[in-house]
Amino acid sequence: MRNSILLRSVLLLACSTGVSAQDSTTGLLQRLSNAAGPPGFEEPVRKIMVQELRPVSDQISYDGLGSVIARQGNSGPRIMIDAHMDELGGMVRRTTTDGFLTMQMLGGWLDQAIAGQRWVIIGSKGPVRAITSIRDIHLTSGDERGKLIPRDAVFLDVVAANAAEVAALGVSAGDPVVPDSEFAIMNGTQSYTGKAWDDRVGCAVLIEAARLKASGHPNQLFFVATVQGEIGLRGARASTAIVKPDVGIAIEGGVTGDSGVARPDESQARLGGGPGIFLYDSSALPNRKFVAMIKRTAAAKNIPLQADLVQGYGDDSAEIQTLNGGAPTVNLVVPARYTHVHNGIINRRDFDQMVDLVVALVQSLDSSAVTKLRDFTPN
Repeated sequence: MRNSILLRSVLLLACSTGVSAQDSTTGLLQRLSNAAGPPGFEEPVRKIMVQELRPVSDQISYDGLGSVIARQGNSGPRIMIDAHMDELGGMVRRTTTDGFLTMQMLGGWLDQAIAGQRWVIIGSKGPVRAITSIRDIHLTSGDERGKLIPRDAVFLDVVAANAAEVAALGVSAGDPVVPDSEFAIMNGTQSYTGKAWDDRVGCAVLIEAARLKASGHPNQLFFVATVQGEIGLRGARASTAIVKPDVGIAIEGGVTGDSGVARPDESQARLGGGPGIFLYDSSALPNRKFVAMIKRTAAAKNIPLQADLVQGYGDDSAEIQTLNGGAPTVNLVVPARYTHVHNGIINRRDFDQMVDLVVALVQSLDSSAVTKLRDFTPN
Protein backbone atom coordinates (compact mmCIF):
# COMPACT_ATOMS: atom_id res chain seq x y z
CA MET A 1 0.00 0.00 0.00
CA ARG A 2 2.77 2.43 0.94
CA ASN A 3 4.60 1.75 -2.35
CA SER A 4 1.44 2.36 -4.41
CA ILE A 5 0.79 5.66 -2.62
CA LEU A 6 4.39 6.70 -3.25
CA LEU A 7 4.08 5.78 -6.95
CA ARG A 8 0.88 7.82 -7.34
CA SER A 9 2.57 10.79 -5.65
CA VAL A 10 5.53 10.59 -8.01
CA LEU A 11 3.24 10.40 -11.05
CA LEU A 12 1.19 13.35 -9.83
CA LEU A 13 4.32 15.43 -9.34
CA ALA A 14 5.57 14.49 -12.80
CA CYS A 15 2.29 15.55 -14.41
CA SER A 16 2.17 18.83 -12.47
CA THR A 17 5.67 19.84 -13.54
CA GLY A 18 5.45 18.76 -17.17
CA VAL A 19 7.92 15.90 -16.73
CA SER A 20 5.46 13.36 -18.11
CA ALA A 21 4.96 12.63 -21.80
CA GLN A 22 3.72 15.77 -23.58
CA ASP A 23 3.12 17.02 -27.10
CA SER A 24 5.82 18.87 -28.98
CA THR A 25 4.22 22.30 -28.45
CA THR A 26 4.16 21.89 -24.68
CA GLY A 27 7.79 20.80 -24.84
CA LEU A 28 8.65 23.86 -26.91
CA LEU A 29 6.96 26.20 -24.44
CA GLN A 30 8.79 24.47 -21.59
CA ARG A 31 12.21 24.84 -23.21
CA LEU A 32 11.62 28.48 -24.08
CA SER A 33 10.32 29.39 -20.64
CA ASN A 34 13.16 27.62 -18.81
CA ALA A 35 15.89 29.12 -21.01
CA ALA A 36 17.92 31.92 -19.43
CA GLY A 37 17.94 35.12 -21.46
CA PRO A 38 17.90 38.56 -19.82
CA PRO A 39 18.52 41.60 -22.06
CA GLY A 40 21.89 41.37 -23.77
CA PHE A 41 22.38 37.69 -22.82
CA GLU A 42 19.85 35.98 -25.11
CA GLU A 43 22.14 33.25 -26.47
CA PRO A 44 20.30 30.21 -24.96
CA VAL A 45 17.01 31.45 -26.42
CA ARG A 46 18.62 32.36 -29.73
CA LYS A 47 19.95 28.81 -30.01
CA ILE A 48 16.43 27.38 -29.63
CA MET A 49 14.97 29.84 -32.13
CA VAL A 50 17.57 29.05 -34.79
CA GLN A 51 17.28 25.31 -34.21
CA GLU A 52 13.50 25.44 -34.69
CA LEU A 53 13.30 28.01 -37.49
CA ARG A 54 16.16 26.82 -39.70
CA PRO A 55 14.32 23.75 -41.13
CA VAL A 56 11.34 25.88 -42.25
CA SER A 57 13.22 28.98 -43.48
CA ASP A 58 14.87 29.93 -46.75
CA GLN A 59 17.46 32.01 -44.91
CA ILE A 60 18.57 32.73 -41.35
CA SER A 61 20.40 35.98 -40.65
CA TYR A 62 21.05 38.30 -37.71
CA ASP A 63 21.14 41.97 -36.98
CA GLY A 64 24.16 43.56 -35.32
CA LEU A 65 22.66 43.15 -31.84
CA GLY A 66 21.89 39.43 -32.14
CA SER A 67 18.24 39.30 -33.22
CA VAL A 68 17.28 36.33 -35.41
CA ILE A 69 15.73 37.02 -38.83
CA ALA A 70 14.20 33.95 -40.51
CA ARG A 71 12.91 34.54 -44.04
CA GLN A 72 10.34 32.50 -45.97
CA GLY A 73 9.72 33.41 -49.62
CA ASN A 74 11.42 35.68 -52.12
CA SER A 75 8.65 37.87 -53.54
CA GLY A 76 5.52 39.74 -52.54
CA PRO A 77 4.87 42.03 -49.57
CA ARG A 78 7.44 42.01 -46.78
CA ILE A 79 5.60 40.88 -43.64
CA MET A 80 7.51 41.14 -40.35
CA ILE A 81 6.24 38.91 -37.52
CA ASP A 82 8.07 39.81 -34.34
CA ALA A 83 8.61 38.64 -30.76
CA HIS A 84 11.40 39.50 -28.35
CA MET A 85 13.61 36.83 -26.82
CA ASP A 86 14.78 38.59 -23.68
CA GLU A 87 13.17 38.38 -20.26
CA LEU A 88 13.26 40.50 -17.14
CA GLY A 89 16.43 39.84 -15.20
CA GLY A 90 19.49 41.56 -13.90
CA MET A 91 23.27 41.57 -13.77
CA VAL A 92 25.79 41.50 -10.95
CA ARG A 93 27.03 44.96 -9.97
CA ARG A 94 29.60 44.34 -7.24
CA THR A 95 30.62 42.00 -4.44
CA THR A 96 30.62 43.19 -0.83
CA THR A 97 33.45 42.34 1.56
CA ASP A 98 31.20 39.88 3.38
CA GLY A 99 30.32 37.91 0.23
CA PHE A 100 26.99 39.38 -0.84
CA LEU A 101 26.22 40.76 -4.31
CA THR A 102 24.34 43.82 -5.47
CA MET A 103 22.25 43.55 -8.63
CA GLN A 104 21.43 45.91 -11.48
CA MET A 105 17.85 45.16 -12.50
CA LEU A 106 17.15 44.84 -16.23
CA GLY A 107 13.60 45.70 -17.24
CA GLY A 108 10.51 46.90 -15.43
CA TRP A 109 10.63 45.14 -12.08
CA LEU A 110 8.33 46.03 -9.21
CA ASP A 111 10.36 46.37 -6.03
CA GLN A 112 7.95 44.07 -4.19
CA ALA A 113 8.73 41.25 -6.66
CA ILE A 114 12.48 41.16 -5.95
CA ALA A 115 13.17 40.33 -2.30
CA GLY A 116 13.07 36.75 -0.99
CA GLN A 117 13.23 35.05 -4.40
CA ARG A 118 15.37 32.38 -6.06
CA TRP A 119 17.72 33.40 -8.89
CA VAL A 120 20.40 31.88 -11.11
CA ILE A 121 23.62 33.75 -11.89
CA ILE A 122 25.25 32.72 -15.17
CA GLY A 123 28.88 32.79 -14.07
CA SER A 124 32.08 31.87 -15.90
CA LYS A 125 32.09 28.41 -14.32
CA GLY A 126 28.39 27.73 -14.89
CA PRO A 127 25.10 28.49 -13.12
CA VAL A 128 25.24 29.67 -9.52
CA ARG A 129 22.09 29.64 -7.40
CA ALA A 130 21.25 32.68 -5.31
CA ILE A 131 18.54 34.01 -3.02
CA THR A 132 17.65 37.68 -2.72
CA SER A 133 17.90 38.78 0.89
CA ILE A 134 14.91 39.86 2.94
CA ARG A 135 14.56 41.11 6.50
CA ASP A 136 13.52 38.29 8.83
CA ILE A 137 10.10 38.92 10.37
CA HIS A 138 11.49 38.17 13.83
CA LEU A 139 13.87 41.13 13.51
CA THR A 140 11.45 43.73 12.15
CA SER A 141 9.28 46.12 14.08
CA GLY A 142 5.53 46.34 13.55
CA ASP A 143 5.82 49.47 11.42
CA GLU A 144 8.59 47.99 9.28
CA ARG A 145 6.64 44.83 8.46
CA GLY A 146 4.16 46.68 6.26
CA LYS A 147 6.71 48.70 4.30
CA LEU A 148 8.02 48.07 0.80
CA ILE A 149 11.59 46.77 0.61
CA PRO A 150 13.42 48.98 -1.92
CA ARG A 151 15.61 47.25 -4.47
CA ASP A 152 18.76 48.96 -3.24
CA ALA A 153 18.25 47.23 0.13
CA VAL A 154 18.25 43.77 -1.47
CA PHE A 155 21.37 41.61 -1.98
CA LEU A 156 22.06 38.33 -3.76
CA ASP A 157 23.10 35.64 -1.29
CA VAL A 158 25.23 32.81 -2.70
CA VAL A 159 26.32 31.63 0.77
CA ALA A 160 29.83 33.01 0.42
CA ALA A 161 31.79 34.31 3.40
CA ASN A 162 33.77 36.92 1.50
CA ALA A 163 34.60 38.30 -1.94
CA ALA A 164 37.22 35.62 -2.58
CA GLU A 165 34.66 32.84 -2.18
CA VAL A 166 32.33 34.62 -4.64
CA ALA A 167 35.17 34.85 -7.16
CA ALA A 168 35.91 31.15 -6.67
CA LEU A 169 32.35 30.39 -7.81
CA GLY A 170 33.11 32.14 -11.11
CA VAL A 171 30.88 35.13 -10.34
CA SER A 172 31.92 38.68 -11.16
CA ALA A 173 30.48 42.07 -12.13
CA GLY A 174 28.38 42.01 -15.29
CA ASP A 175 27.27 38.37 -15.02
CA PRO A 176 23.62 37.91 -16.04
CA VAL A 177 20.99 36.99 -13.45
CA VAL A 178 17.60 35.37 -14.16
CA PRO A 179 14.67 34.16 -12.03
CA ASP A 180 14.86 30.53 -10.94
CA SER A 181 11.35 29.38 -11.91
CA GLU A 182 10.72 26.05 -13.61
CA PHE A 183 7.94 25.44 -16.11
CA ALA A 184 4.99 23.42 -14.77
CA ILE A 185 1.54 22.33 -15.91
CA MET A 186 -1.02 23.68 -13.47
CA ASN A 187 -2.86 20.87 -11.71
CA GLY A 188 -3.84 18.84 -14.75
CA THR A 189 -5.28 21.86 -16.58
CA GLN A 190 -4.38 23.41 -19.93
CA SER A 191 -2.66 26.31 -18.16
CA TYR A 192 1.11 26.53 -17.80
CA THR A 193 3.15 28.40 -15.24
CA GLY A 194 6.74 29.53 -15.68
CA LYS A 195 8.94 32.55 -16.08
CA ALA A 196 9.47 34.79 -19.10
CA TRP A 197 6.11 34.39 -20.85
CA ASP A 198 6.83 37.99 -21.80
CA ASP A 199 7.86 37.20 -24.44
CA ARG A 200 8.77 33.51 -24.81
CA VAL A 201 5.10 32.82 -25.58
CA GLY A 202 5.49 35.14 -28.57
CA CYS A 203 8.66 33.33 -29.62
CA ALA A 204 6.75 30.04 -29.57
CA VAL A 205 3.99 31.57 -31.73
CA LEU A 206 6.66 32.55 -34.29
CA ILE A 207 7.99 29.01 -34.45
CA GLU A 208 4.59 27.32 -34.70
CA ALA A 209 3.33 29.79 -37.32
CA ALA A 210 6.53 29.37 -39.36
CA ARG A 211 6.05 25.60 -39.37
CA LEU A 212 2.50 25.93 -40.65
CA LYS A 213 3.42 28.47 -43.33
CA ALA A 214 6.62 26.94 -44.66
CA SER A 215 5.33 27.13 -48.25
CA GLY A 216 2.51 28.46 -50.37
CA HIS A 217 2.01 31.94 -48.93
CA PRO A 218 1.78 35.04 -51.17
CA ASN A 219 4.35 37.05 -49.21
CA GLN A 220 7.89 37.31 -47.98
CA LEU A 221 7.65 36.41 -44.32
CA PHE A 222 10.25 37.55 -41.84
CA PHE A 223 9.95 35.79 -38.49
CA VAL A 224 12.07 38.03 -36.26
CA ALA A 225 13.10 37.15 -32.70
CA THR A 226 14.53 40.35 -31.27
CA VAL A 227 16.86 41.17 -28.39
CA GLN A 228 16.75 43.78 -25.63
CA GLY A 229 13.02 44.40 -25.83
CA GLU A 230 12.73 44.92 -22.09
CA ILE A 231 15.22 47.80 -22.02
CA GLY A 232 13.99 49.97 -24.86
CA LEU A 233 12.91 47.82 -27.84
CA ARG A 234 16.45 48.03 -29.18
CA GLY A 235 16.53 44.82 -31.18
CA ALA A 236 13.26 45.65 -32.91
CA ARG A 237 14.70 48.93 -34.14
CA ALA A 238 17.84 47.29 -35.53
CA SER A 239 15.96 44.40 -37.19
CA THR A 240 13.30 46.63 -38.73
CA ALA A 241 16.02 48.67 -40.42
CA ILE A 242 17.19 45.45 -42.11
CA VAL A 243 13.82 43.87 -42.94
CA LYS A 244 12.15 47.10 -44.14
CA PRO A 245 8.67 45.62 -43.68
CA ASP A 246 5.55 46.64 -45.55
CA VAL A 247 3.46 45.40 -42.60
CA GLY A 248 4.41 44.46 -39.04
CA ILE A 249 2.82 42.13 -36.49
CA ALA A 250 4.24 42.08 -32.96
CA ILE A 251 3.39 39.08 -30.77
CA GLU A 252 3.57 39.65 -27.02
CA GLY A 253 2.47 38.31 -23.67
CA GLY A 254 -0.68 40.18 -22.69
CA VAL A 255 -1.98 41.42 -19.34
CA THR A 256 -5.09 39.85 -17.84
CA GLY A 257 -7.56 41.52 -15.51
CA ASP A 258 -8.73 38.29 -13.87
CA SER A 259 -5.88 37.79 -11.42
CA GLY A 260 -7.92 38.89 -8.41
CA VAL A 261 -5.94 42.10 -7.86
CA ALA A 262 -6.54 44.13 -11.04
CA ARG A 263 -9.17 46.88 -11.15
CA PRO A 264 -11.91 46.61 -13.79
CA ASP A 265 -10.69 49.57 -15.83
CA GLU A 266 -7.09 48.31 -16.06
CA SER A 267 -7.61 45.24 -18.26
CA GLN A 268 -10.65 43.38 -19.52
CA ALA A 269 -8.74 40.34 -20.83
CA ARG A 270 -9.07 36.99 -19.08
CA LEU A 271 -7.10 33.77 -19.14
CA GLY A 272 -8.68 31.27 -21.54
CA GLY A 273 -10.72 33.94 -23.32
CA GLY A 274 -8.75 33.77 -26.55
CA PRO A 275 -5.91 35.78 -28.10
CA GLY A 276 -5.91 39.54 -27.68
CA ILE A 277 -5.27 42.70 -29.65
CA PHE A 278 -4.06 45.95 -28.12
CA LEU A 279 -6.05 48.95 -29.32
CA TYR A 280 -3.72 51.17 -27.31
CA ASP A 281 -0.61 50.92 -25.21
CA SER A 282 1.85 53.49 -23.93
CA SER A 283 4.22 53.02 -26.87
CA ALA A 284 2.05 52.51 -29.95
CA LEU A 285 -1.30 52.90 -31.67
CA PRO A 286 -2.22 50.17 -34.17
CA ASN A 287 -3.25 50.79 -37.77
CA ARG A 288 -7.06 51.02 -37.67
CA LYS A 289 -7.62 49.27 -40.98
CA PHE A 290 -5.34 46.47 -39.83
CA VAL A 291 -7.36 46.15 -36.61
CA ALA A 292 -10.57 45.85 -38.64
CA MET A 293 -8.96 43.19 -40.85
CA ILE A 294 -7.88 41.18 -37.81
CA LYS A 295 -11.37 41.34 -36.32
CA ARG A 296 -12.86 40.07 -39.60
CA THR A 297 -10.28 37.30 -39.84
CA ALA A 298 -10.87 36.15 -36.27
CA ALA A 299 -14.65 36.13 -36.78
CA ALA A 300 -14.33 34.14 -40.02
CA LYS A 301 -12.19 31.52 -38.26
CA ASN A 302 -14.39 31.45 -35.12
CA ILE A 303 -11.47 32.62 -33.00
CA PRO A 304 -12.49 34.67 -29.94
CA LEU A 305 -10.59 37.95 -29.92
CA GLN A 306 -10.10 40.04 -26.78
CA ALA A 307 -9.54 43.75 -27.31
CA ASP A 308 -7.75 45.76 -24.65
CA LEU A 309 -6.13 49.10 -23.86
CA VAL A 310 -3.20 48.96 -21.42
CA GLN A 311 -1.24 51.74 -19.75
CA GLY A 312 2.41 51.32 -18.83
CA TYR A 313 3.21 48.88 -21.64
CA GLY A 314 5.68 49.02 -24.53
CA ASP A 315 6.03 46.63 -27.46
CA ASP A 316 8.16 46.13 -30.57
CA SER A 317 5.44 47.42 -32.92
CA ALA A 318 6.33 50.92 -31.69
CA GLU A 319 9.66 50.64 -33.50
CA ILE A 320 8.37 48.68 -36.50
CA GLN A 321 5.71 51.28 -37.31
CA THR A 322 8.01 54.31 -37.38
CA LEU A 323 11.14 53.20 -39.29
CA ASN A 324 11.73 53.26 -43.06
CA GLY A 325 8.87 55.65 -43.68
CA GLY A 326 6.43 53.78 -41.46
CA ALA A 327 4.44 50.54 -41.71
CA PRO A 328 0.94 49.47 -40.60
CA THR A 329 1.37 47.46 -37.40
CA VAL A 330 -0.59 45.75 -34.66
CA ASN A 331 0.33 44.18 -31.34
CA LEU A 332 -1.30 40.78 -30.79
CA VAL A 333 -1.03 39.17 -27.35
CA VAL A 334 -1.39 35.80 -25.68
CA PRO A 335 -3.01 36.71 -22.33
CA ALA A 336 -0.80 36.07 -19.30
CA ARG A 337 -1.35 36.44 -15.59
CA TYR A 338 1.48 37.94 -13.55
CA THR A 339 3.97 39.35 -16.06
CA HIS A 340 7.29 40.84 -14.96
CA VAL A 341 7.57 38.55 -11.93
CA HIS A 342 9.05 35.11 -11.25
CA ASN A 343 5.97 33.07 -12.15
CA GLY A 344 3.28 33.76 -14.74
CA ILE A 345 0.43 31.71 -16.18
CA ILE A 346 -0.69 31.23 -19.78
CA ASN A 347 -3.44 29.08 -21.28
CA ARG A 348 -2.71 26.56 -24.03
CA ARG A 349 -5.99 27.22 -25.86
CA ASP A 350 -5.20 30.94 -26.05
CA PHE A 351 -1.81 30.05 -27.50
CA ASP A 352 -3.14 27.64 -30.12
CA GLN A 353 -5.79 30.12 -31.24
CA MET A 354 -3.14 32.83 -31.56
CA VAL A 355 -1.12 30.61 -33.89
CA ASP A 356 -4.26 29.96 -35.96
CA LEU A 357 -4.99 33.69 -36.12
CA VAL A 358 -1.47 34.62 -37.23
CA VAL A 359 -1.47 31.97 -39.95
CA ALA A 360 -4.89 33.13 -41.22
CA LEU A 361 -3.64 36.73 -41.33
CA VAL A 362 -0.57 35.79 -43.32
CA GLN A 363 -2.72 33.94 -45.82
CA SER A 364 -4.84 37.08 -46.28
CA LEU A 365 -2.00 39.59 -46.58
CA ASP A 366 -1.44 39.48 -50.33
CA SER A 367 -0.29 42.48 -52.36
CA SER A 368 -3.79 43.90 -52.71
CA ALA A 369 -4.49 43.69 -48.97
CA VAL A 370 -1.16 45.26 -48.06
CA THR A 371 -1.68 48.09 -50.57
CA LYS A 372 -5.05 48.88 -48.97
CA LEU A 373 -3.54 48.93 -45.48
CA ARG A 374 -0.85 51.34 -46.64
CA ASP A 375 -3.19 53.64 -48.58
CA PHE A 376 -4.03 56.82 -46.70
CA THR A 377 -5.50 58.73 -49.67
CA PRO A 378 -8.59 60.64 -48.43
CA ASN A 379 -11.90 59.41 -49.79
